[in-house]
Amino acid sequence: MTENPGFVLWFTGLSGAGKTTLAVALERELRERGVRVERLDGDTVRESLTADLGFSKEDRDKNIQRVTFVAKLLSRNNVGVLASFISPYAETRDYVRSQVTNFIEIFVDAPLEVCADRDVKGLYAKAFAGEIENFTGVSDPYEPPQNPDIHIRTDQQTVEESLQSILTWLEEHNLIPERVTL
Repeated sequence: MTENPGFVLWFTGLSGAGKTTLAVALERELRERGVRVERLDGDTVRESLTADLGFSKEDRDKNIQRVTFVAKLLSRNNVGVLASFISPYAETRDYVRSQVTNFIEIFVDAPLEVCADRDVKGLYAKAFAGEIENFTGVSDPYEPPQNPDIHIRTDQQTVEESLQSILTWLEEHNLIPERVTL
């Protein structure tokens, strides 16, 4: 394993924007480079660490506070954290930034219609029909980052192009080693 500084890549965006897809691809690439990395995903965390929470603003904030604690422990021990969370509120993301080592906000951006078209779980259809309360982007707000460190447009870029943008940024900021090609 390569000893790199810890960091927290915070993937934020609407459900279906591509946060998890990018984080999984990035995790694979970073592991191939020998980077110590852990991936925290909203769906997975809600099955364990925050299973007791709902989707009210208060519960969403508690969810992110718990995840922040885990990310803080990992990043200060030189682990790269890939955190994929809708995290709809700017104030909450600012809190994470203030708490962790090398916070990098990645806005995974796609229009609501594109996200709804990608929805394999049918959640958007239920939200549009009023069957799901507090659904981000439909019946609950999403505050897009005003100045993200990295802005990815998944409706305009392929996964590979998006991944390369993130890798280039991390290399330029000396957070990961450059890929060695033979």
